[in-house]
Formats: sequence, C-alpha cells, structure tokens
Amino acid sequence: MAMGLLRLVAIALALVLVSILPLHVSLASEIASIESVPDLQKLMYVAVDGYPCVRLLNLSGEIGCSNPGISKVVASIIKLEDVKDLVQPHTILVTADEMEDFFTRVSSDLSFASKIGGVLVQSGSNFQQKLKGFSPDKKFPQAQFSPYENVEYKWNSAASSIMWKNYNFPVYLLSESGISAVQEILSKKKMKHGTYTSDVAEFNMVMETTKAGTHNSEACLQEGTCLPLGGYSVWSSLPPISVSSSNNRKPVVLTVASMDSASFFRDKSFGADSPISGLVALLGAVDALSRVDGLSNLKKQLVFLVLTGETWGYLGSRRFLHELDLHSDAVAGLSDTSIETVLEIGSVGKGLSGGINTFFAHKTRVSSVTNMTLDALKIAQDSLASKNIKILSADTANPGIPPSSLMAFMRKNPQTSAVVLEDFDTKFVNKFYHSHLDDLSNINSSSVVAAASVVARTLYILASDNKDTSNSALGSIHVNASFIEELLTCLLACEPGLSCNLVKDYISPTNTCPGNYAGVILGEPSSKPYLGYVGDVSRFLWNFLADKTSVQKGNTTSVCSKGVCSKTDEVCIKAESNKEGTCVVSTTRYVPAYSTRLKYNDGAWTILPQNSSDSMGMVDPVWTESNWDTIKVHVYTVQHAAYDNAVLVAGITVTTLAYIGILAAKSIITKALKQD
Repeated sequence: MAMGLLRLVAIALALVLVSILPLHVSLASEIASIESVPDLQKLMYVAVDGYPCVRLLNLSGEIGCSNPGISKVVASIIKLEDVKDLVQPHTILVTADEMEDFFTRVSSDLSFASKIGGVLVQSGSNFQQKLKGFSPDKKFPQAQFSPYENVEYKWNSAASSIMWKNYNFPVYLLSESGISAVQEILSKKKMKHGTYTSDVAEFNMVMETTKAGTHNSEACLQEGTCLPLGGYSVWSSLPPISVSSSNNRKPVVLTVASMDSASFFRDKSFGADSPISGLVALLGAVDALSRVDGLSNLKKQLVFLVLTGETWGYLGSRRFLHELDLHSDAVAGLSDTSIETVLEIGSVGKGLSGGINTFFAHKTRVSSVTNMTLDALKIAQDSLASKNIKILSADTANPGIPPSSLMAFMRKNPQTSAVVLEDFDTKFVNKFYHSHLDDLSNINSSSVVAAASVVARTLYILASDNKDTSNSALGSIHVNASFIEELLTCLLACEPGLSCNLVKDYISPTNTCPGNYAGVILGEPSSKPYLGYVGDVSRFLWNFLADKTSVQKGNTTSVCSKGVCSKTDEVCIKAESNKEGTCVVSTTRYVPAYSTRLKYNDGAWTILPQNSSDSMGMVDPVWTESNWDTIKVHVYTVQHAAYDNAVLVAGITVTTLAYIGILAAKSIITKALKQD
C-alpha cells in the first residue's frame, strides 16, 4: 500500500513538472541573462513605443479614444484576420489598410464594439503604396465655417470620418520599434504551444475627463480636467513696421500659411502636404526676399502670418482677426483696413506631374484686387519659364474656395480679396489628408521649391507694383532649394527632426520628433508669453522670421541677455541656442490662438455666451483635450486562469498525497521497529 501511495505521489509530481517544463525551457536562455529585478521586469513586461489616440471634447460631446474606466486595460492580443466570435474583450491588432473598415464596423456594430478591449495599429511607409487613399477626416472638412451654402461638396474623396467618432477603448499606433516588440512576442506563440499562456497588451491610457465624468468642454473646463486646443501663431513684416508712426501706412499684402495638422493619432500628425508644404514654401519665399535690396522702397508692406489651431475651428485665423478688432498689442502696427489682399499658401507638395509643377489659384471673389494677384502669379510664372511651372485658375464650377484659413477671412468680411494657392483643382490630390500617412514620403520637394519661387516673385510684383518681367530685381529673386529640403527634414521627419542644425541655430527644442498637432494652450494667453508654454515650431518660426525680416543683419548688433533688448523696436533672437542672444530691429509677434468663445480669468477658462454678431463663434465647437498623467502600453505573457487553477489543484493533491504517504510510511516503519 505504501509503495502504491508513493507511486501516486511520484506520478503527480511528474505531471506538475511536465506541465511547467516547456515554459521553463523556452525561457532558459533569457533567464540566464537576468542580473537584477529591473532586468526581470524588462523581460516580463515589454514597453511598446507608439502614438496614442486621445480623448477630445467639444460643447456637444466627445471624440477620440480612452480607457473605459479609471484602471488599466489588459486584454489578449489577436490579429483582426483571426477574429471570429469573440467571447470576451480582446486587443485587436489592426493593419493600416484595415483601419477604415474596422472602425466603421465598430461604430455600426455595438455587439462587436463591446468585445474590443483595445486596438494596436500596425502601419508603415509600405502602406502608402498599398492603399489607394486613407483620410480619417470628413468629405468637406469644417464645413460649418464655409462662406458658401454648398456644404455637401466632396473636397476630400478619400474621407472616412472615423477620427470624429467616440471610441470607448484605447487605440495605439505602433512605432517601428513597437511593431518589432509585438511581433517578437507573437512569434513565440508556437514555442509556447501547450503551456496554456496568452499574449496580452496592457493599456495605461486613462483620461481625466473619464475619471471625473466630464463629457463635454463646458463640464471639463469647469472641473479643470481638460485644456483648450490652441497655441501661438506668429506674424512678421518685411521690412519692419514703425509702430510709433501711424502716418503714411502702406497697404498690406498679407501672406498666410498654417503650421498645424491633425490625424487619428495625437502625436503622428506630420501633415506633410496639408499644410506643412505651404508653410515651408512661405519660409522659402521669406528667405529669398530677405536677400533683396531696397525693400523699404516698396509701395506696399509685406506681412507674413503663420497660423496654428486651424484644424480645430480655424482658431488661429479667427483669433488673429479678433485681435485686429481689439487693436491689441499682439497685432500692433496692423489694422484690418490696411490689408489690401491676402495670398494663402495651402497644399503645394504634390504639384509635380509629368515634369511640370502645376498649381491652382482659388479666388474668393471677382475684384480688381483679386485680378491683380492672379496677374502677378502669371507674371511670376512667366519669369520662371525655365522652371516648368504652371499656374492655372481653379475650375469655376467649384462651389467656392477649398477648406482653408481664407474661410475665416471671408466669414469675417465677405468683401475680402484673396487667393489660395493649392496643388489641386476640384478635389484634394492628397489621398492621406489629415492622416498619419501624410509624411515626408507623400510630397515632392521640387514641388515645394517651385511654389516658393512663384510666391516670392509674386509678392515682389504685388509689393513693388512693377509688372515688368525683365526687371533685374525680379530676376534676382531665387529660392534656395537646399534650404527647402533641409527645412522639410526638420519639420517632417524624426531624424534629424527638430534637432537639425537649422532649428538648433535658433532654439533649443524640447522634442526631436515634430508632431505638428496644435496641442493645448497653457497659462494666460499673451503676446509676450512665457516661452516654456510655446511649442517648438512656433518658437522656431518666431526666431527665424524675426531674423530674416530684420534690418540689422550684417550691421552692428547688440547682445541681449535674458531675452530683453533696450530699444522698443528691437527683439532678441537666438537667445535659446546661445548664452546671449542678438538684438535686431524687427516687427515679429506671437498671437495667441484659441477659441473666441473662451475667456481666461483667475487661472481658469470659462465659455462665453453666444454672440449673434460672431457668425463663426455661433458654430464654434470649442475643442478641448482631456488631461492625462501618463500614456503607456506594455505587452507580456500570462498563464490562463484555468491552468493556474489546475496547477493549484495539482499542488494541493500532491501535498495531500505526500502527507498521506508520510503517515503511511511512518505507520509501516513503526510496525517494523516493534517487530524487531
């Protein structure tokens, strides 16, 4: 009997050892490398790099993504192609070409949506060739701000609108290293077959608005669980404007571009074609014009305006126009009546086709001033005959101007004479509009150089009022192609990104990888903000424009300490990159960009009542972003609960049998000793 019990104990022990042996063997080589507790944690819990989809709010509700509660989400990983009938929530691994169909199904199938614990998105440059198009925005972006009635027009044919929906689960775009980490853990699945384990993703993407139950902008601003979207726009004049003298003010030719974009994922909003190509073209034109002599003798004043927050209700342009109405310090030297014409540079990165760079001029209305701008564009084109550049008027069948900052100008003043230059005619040629795939590989640098060349000469023609193509000054205006290419890599790539020499010559960037998402506005809005609250790109633009439009380049300059100059018409540039900056004469200013429906008072934001005289404010969603502490994603392997229970039962059984065996053995030994 004792031998039988001992045999049972041995069999039970063997079963337990066999059940855990495969896991032990598979990890043997990795365990051998462990030297500390952090090494063990790193082995068990792999941190995954990537870009989150976050919770955004407006006056009527929420969009974006968040953990559904106040705790982490842990769910087994499964590829979308392997999904059949889910019984419990899973982490779905989705590829970029599956995103549109997947999120469309989530919005229409609540039963399916309830089984989604989280989403990991796998993307890459190879999907740009694979996809015919992917835009998570709407067919007519921001149609509520349109100055015309036909808001059903489809400017964006690749639109899916999935970024404007509310998802009650975390969504995370994997970086290249993140993809490798997830693939590595999934590749071990076959090795772990039979060990009763699952590969899980752990999402720490808890939003403060979810924790507090504040589900719209008004509620979250009251409770302090969110901040308004916005930032700082920048404007500069060439040459500087004498603010102290209001006499003999010249008519203003205002050139506009945008610096912010959007996508499904907060920090992956490069916006290469839309709108950064236009921004780079503007900066290239400024650089070229800064080398022209005699700018102070021009008949008109050149002013450059780079806006932020345009993706979220034209925050930058609306606030700029509002500041003009208030005659605030942010726009000192300018007035709305002095602006004669506006030239906006939109998407210009995809103009190259068949060896010719073609751009389309979309006008706000028919007027002598608008015709003057169109004529200047044609003259600039002719002066660049060897560059194979073509400027065409947009199709008259279009309902009006495409989605652009000019919509805010038109809604403010329908008599605005303006033109927006684009690389498309009747609909976007950018198939990745407001998508994470609208990156550097989606545009052609020669197209941006061509646009900058046309814009630089057009502005000179408008400001000089000289239409002579043989003008030697006009022929001397040349855009630096190398500068354009360097700037594109600074603003649209993570390597070198904002650590490039061009940017570091002006500022000390806080981030290397440019996101180009508008972000939130911190602290009290001011024309002289605390620079810690101003984004890298805005600070770079301010310094760059102040330098290029200054009148003291090459002359004796004074050193400024702590960013302060002694003269009122001077500004301090390069104070971040050098221990001591340089004072130059320049009219360059920050303009806060945030909703005209918001007011900052005593450290808090409040929403102002609707004003019927502000037609754009009447339809303003008032966008905010939820606060959040940290966003982290880990992947690791766990054993099934059923298997843990089986091991527990086996352990109890072994212990019980061992105890019985010990008692039996003790009894047998006792009897044997008595017999002796």
